[in-house]
Amino acid sequence: MLENKIIVLTGGGDGIGWECAKAYTKAGATICIIDKNPLDEDKLKALKKAEKLILTCNLTDEVEVAAAFNTIIEKYGRIDAIHNNAAIAHPSKTLDETSNAEWDLLMNVNLKSILYTTRYGIAHLKKSQGCILNTSSMVGSIGQDNHAVYVATKGAINALTKAMALDYAPFKIRVNAVSPAAVNTPTLQAWSQEQANKEQIEQYLNKLQPLGIMPAGDVIADACVFLLSNAARFITGTILPVSGGAELGYRTII
Repeated sequence: MLENKIIVLTGGGDGIGWECAKAYTKAGATICIIDKNPLDEDKLKALKKAEKLILTCNLTDEVEVAAAFNTIIEKYGRIDAIHNNAAIAHPSKTLDETSNAEWDLLMNVNLKSILYTTRYGIAHLKKSQGCILNTSSMVGSIGQDNHAVYVATKGAINALTKAMALDYAPFKIRVNAVSPAAVNTPTLQAWSQEQANKEQIEQYLNKLQPLGIMPAGDVIADACVFLLSNAARFITGTILPVSGGAELGYRTII
């Protein structure tokens, strides 16, 4: 579905991003992973046969992002898609308990990084009539207690996705977001450990989705492949829930 596409993927080193990296290569794409940490040996081996470029980059540093995009263009000459997946979820706090530094870091990683990837990628997407995909979260639509700034960033991503879709539609660039609920990733595991009742969190998360227990990131990756493919060629501005129905309404959970 993604044969010969050049896809820039931020935060591709673990969690949903890693599952997307594998799914994109399986679908025929060349992946350019931009992550704050280098991939470990096991992951490099898993991608051994894939056409890839791995770049270590601080996505909150505009100079580093610009350099990463220059490297991609020098090697491949074009970009067909940008998947803005990189994010952090720490800290798990109410707004009044959040420090200025914590606010700034969440906003910079989760939102400002999208500004930078768009700033340095949009000219290339205009040439390829490519697409942008943002990783959001169900909490950006319905909220979550004790996670105020993270929720704010995901709500902003939803609104930003719609604004970008309108701005770039004249250039035939599609912009969508994928919106997971609970997904078993290192980020969610870290969040769980911050909770006062962490012993009960896994049970809660496994009952959150009507379709079944908390999934791995591959279910999100499959939806991302679709949204970046030609099969989704007339879809833009969509915040696609891949949530097992978690947002559908009140349920009796025993």
